[in-house]
Formats: sequence, C-alpha cells, structure tokens
Amino acid sequence: MNKKSSKTRKEIRMEARASMRGCLSLDCRRALMKSFKSSSSILLLERIENSATNFILSHSDYANLFSTKPKEKISSSFDNAVLHSIGIENHDPDTGINVSDQWKSSLQQLTHACIEEDHGCPIILVCGPKNVGKSTFNRYLINQLLNHIPSVGYLDCDLGQTEFTPPGCVSLMNITKPVFGPPFSHQRDAQKMVYFGETTCEQEMERFVESVKYVLASYKREQPLIINTMGWVKGFGLLLLIDLIRLLSPSHIVQIVAKGSDDMEPLTQNYVQNSPGFLTKNSSQSRSRNKRSDFSEDDEPDYAESLYFRSSLEHHLISIESEFSGAGESGNVRCHSSILRDLAMMGYLSKLQQFDPLQVIPLNSLLPYEVPFRSVALRVIHSDVSPSHIMYSVNASWVGLCYILDDIRSEDDGPVILNQTPVCDCLGFGIVRGINMERKVYHILTPVPPETLRLVNCLLVGNISIPHAIFKNQRGIKGEIPYVTAEYDFNICGSGKMKINKKLKRREHQ
Repeated sequence: MNKKSSKTRKEIRMEARASMRGCLSLDCRRALMKSFKSSSSILLLERIENSATNFILSHSDYANLFSTKPKEKISSSFDNAVLHSIGIENHDPDTGINVSDQWKSSLQQLTHACIEEDHGCPIILVCGPKNVGKSTFNRYLINQLLNHIPSVGYLDCDLGQTEFTPPGCVSLMNITKPVFGPPFSHQRDAQKMVYFGETTCEQEMERFVESVKYVLASYKREQPLIINTMGWVKGFGLLLLIDLIRLLSPSHIVQIVAKGSDDMEPLTQNYVQNSPGFLTKNSSQSRSRNKRSDFSEDDEPDYAESLYFRSSLEHHLISIESEFSGAGESGNVRCHSSILRDLAMMGYLSKLQQFDPLQVIPLNSLLPYEVPFRSVALRVIHSDVSPSHIMYSVNASWVGLCYILDDIRSEDDGPVILNQTPVCDCLGFGIVRGINMERKVYHILTPVPPETLRLVNCLLVGNISIPHAIFKNQRGIKGEIPYVTAEYDFNICGSGKMKINKKLKRREHQ
C-alpha cells in the first residue's frame, strides 16, 4: 500500500481484505489483518502449475528445481512461516537485488525518453560484461515502460542467454505483457528470428552481424527498442560491439559494469567514432579512404563503410555500476548458463503438451510429422560433414525450421544439401526423432502449428544439443534407451559424448 494514499484507514483495510479473499481462508485473513498497518504491503503469490513447469519437473534431473532447503530454525511468527513455506526468507539487504539510486535514475531517464519521444522512438542498447545484471535491467525496464506504453520492441543479440527463445538465436520480439521469471517461463514466438546455431559467434562474426542486420530490417521504429547484447566485451568481443553500435545507431547506450571494474572503457560518442571495429573502420580511416585518388563517386562503399555511415547519430551514454555481491564474477552465478539454456529448450518443448496442461505426455508418445527429403533443404551449420554421413548428424538433433527463398529441388527424392549457411527466417524448432531411409522422410516433433509448417523448406542443424534429460528420462521405455549408451564408442557414426554437468551431477552417457 502507498503511504501517500488519500484513502482512509478503513478503506485501505477493506481493500486489503478484498484482495486476499479467494486466496486465503477466513482464519488466515483474520490472522494477517491483526498485524496489518496502513503502510503494509500485501504480496499475493500462487504456485505455478502449467505445461512448462510440469513438463520440466517430470524429468528427474530437474525434479528438485523449485524445492527449498529446510532450515533448522523457523521463526514462530505467522507471516515468516507462510513465506518460508514457499521459499521466501528474511535476508540481509546486501544479499538481494540492490536497485541503486543510479539504477533508478537511469530507468526514470529512459522511461521519460520513451514516453516523450522528442527525437523519435528511442533505441536503447544495453551492454556490459557477464553477470553484471543486464538481463535483470532489461526486464525491469520493459516492465516500467509497459506501465506507460502498450508495447516494447526487444532485439536479442545474446546467443548464449536468450530471453524469449531457445539459445542460438537472434530475434526481434514485440513485448506487450510484463516479463516475470526466468526465460524458460516465457518462451514466445518472435516477430523475426534467425537461427545462428551457436551460443557464441567467435568463429563466424561476419555471419552474426549479417543475422542482426537481417532481423533489424523488420523493426519499423513504431515503438521503443531495447537491444540485449552478449557479455563478451574484451578483445574481438569489444570490436564486435563497436560494429553493432555503428550498425544499430542507438539513441541511448546503457553500459553496466561491476563496481570498481576496469573491464571496459566508457563507450562515449568520441570513443565509438575513433575506435576500429572488427568489420568497420573508425572515423579517421574512413576519411582517409575518401581522400584516396583512386576513389570515385561511382564506387560502391564496401561492407565496412556501409556500417560506419549508419553511426552518424549521436548517442547518450548512461553508465551504471552494479553493486550486488559477486557482480562480474562468473563463478558466483546461482545457476550455470548451460542449465539455463537447457531449461529454455525444455520450456519451448513444453508447448507440445497442449492437450492437457496438467498431464505430462512423454515425447516418445507423441506422433511426429513426416517430412519428405525432397521438401526441405538441409544444412549443418557448425561443422563440415560429408554427404555420406550427414544423416548421422541430423538424426536425434535439434533443428531450426526455416524458410528460404530458393527453390528446393531433388531429382532422385534424396536429401537436398545446401553448400552454404543461409541467413533466413526461422519459424520455430523441432527434434528429428528418426529418419526413414526407405520412405525417404524425416520424423520431426515440433510445437509449430501446421499453417506455419507449410512454409518451412529448410532444416538447419547447429551446435545446440538436445537437453540430456530428454534422452534419459522418457517414461514408458523398456530396455536400452534409444540413442544413449554407457559403452562409449568413437567409431559409431554421429555419436558424441555427453559431458558431466557437475551442477546437476549427471551421469556420463554417450
């Protein structure tokens, strides 16, 4: 309740009782109202029971994901006992999220800019090292903006820690509802998406920039845009960030760093203009190119030049220092990034549980789509695979279901294999759960609706693995688990070694 409320004490108490009615029993409401004050706050919580949480919890690796550790001593007070039962406990303020005055001031400044739109729709790029609070800041900003405007654009350029899609994607989202919870709890369809197929772009930085350009083309500047970037800000990562700033021309750059850290130079307008990127040139290099005697007006600017000239607009730099304990230290994260990626994929696959949200249907019990070889082109993104072995790579793999403009043709009903990785629309994802070589069809499980599947004509296989729990925890399987064995053999075509995840103490399998 707001302390400055103009309501009387009686009106406030009546409103409090009404808000709890239907959530708590009469005895509980009476007990709470005995200690209720006009300045008190009421937090109504409910257990999340939906297809995503039920599907994830049905796998033994994640069965204790939401459980709380019992404490030896529990406060006897009623309110603390209730909160403790759902995992909420009293802690020192330093151990929680510290929303500093600097943070609040930055949010107010950005919110004002988005409401007023004095210079058009703001484009806000949020950057900084790993584990400094970029994702938390983005969610906080989105929710603040949605209190004043109907929708917010979100361009996700963080391949390893995507917010609304499975990992390995560059996506543009139209956000109309507040964002609560971790990424696996709010997987949604993108306005535009490219499946990059890796959790990092170190090996293919130019294709990454092309992917961002392709997705950005769908942004119409009809709403503010928040841009999420990777935590790779050193060496080539910083050069790539300079390229992105020049390409995206943000009106505001929010640079978040750990307090006392020197990981990054302040990304001022002068710094960005005079620093070379990985693909682009700084201002002095660009001027020297224009002065060359062999450069004529008819010459087409090269790729680097075209990116540089996009960055003519000035940006406003907002610097924030994260003060929470462990900021910037990757070893202090509560949940390993690989687990968060697996959970995001599990959240996406939970869309297959559309028949009954409360009843979990094992994936091996679902009927897959049959896709003829001749209907889709095939490309393995992350590795060169000979045509004779490509089916071993595709089987039991996570695939991007994509649409390309090229005609798909096969003279002998065999697989259509692309020689290069296309930058194209990704319409969703699926699992190749089997390949019938006699009938020349792929068996694919996917939650993508049939009307969208009719557009799919390309399957992209990247370096994103299906969560191991999917293979190991399928109910109803008797005998050996398909695709999994403890007798590891490097001679098996298409096989790979499941790494031990110490966070979950998984057993090593093939």
